[in-house]
Amino acid sequence: MARYTDPVCRQCRRIGEKLFLKGDRCYTPKCAVDRKKYPPGMHVSLRRRRPSDWGIQLQEKQKARFTYGVLERQFRRYFEAARDRSGVTGEILLQLLEGRLDNVVFRLAFVDSRRQARQMVNHGHFSVNGKHVDIPSYQVKPDDTIAWRTKGESSHQEFIKNLTVDIPKRPVPDWLRLDTENLTGQILSLPETSDIDTGIDSRLIVEFYSR
Repeated sequence: MARYTDPVCRQCRRIGEKLFLKGDRCYTPKCAVDRKKYPPGMHVSLRRRRPSDWGIQLQEKQKARFTYGVLERQFRRYFEAARDRSGVTGEILLQLLEGRLDNVVFRLAFVDSRRQARQMVNHGHFSVNGKHVDIPSYQVKPDDTIAWRTKGESSHQEFIKNLTVDIPKRPVPDWLRLDTENLTGQILSLPETSDIDTGIDSRLIVEFYSR
């Protein structure tokens, strides 16, 4: 399975803003965007040029890719799927990205970042409606229930306890319901555009692929 293996802080620096890809570290002085306010690269100019319209559209597409941890070919498939559905293409695209299981695990505040959520799902720590699911791109649906898988070992129970202490550490969106006592989450509905706080302008992404 292809995945991005370079430092994720380079992605934030490339975009020029925090994408919160490393969880709590992004809120500390160690954040690379705060320490190095210029794009990555050995010979990069410290003065940013004014981007063209195409460059602005490209950057917004890359921002969405980096935020959700999706590679180019998979992201284009998401766009084509959104375009083939009835409705506003940009809004449907964001719904598909938000509906990924790894994103839902992150939104439920079970983990600190989407990257960590992807790893946890890959390692088989979650179930959907009682069924083991280890595919980060799995699309959740309304009324689905997401839960931690209990394997019985005391070490695994302690691992979950340490990871979920004091949850939720951040607000859970209205389209999800978190049960802190049982450590489960339920999908109440598909997310609306107003529920998505990533700051992504989907209109620019549609314009990029429509050129």
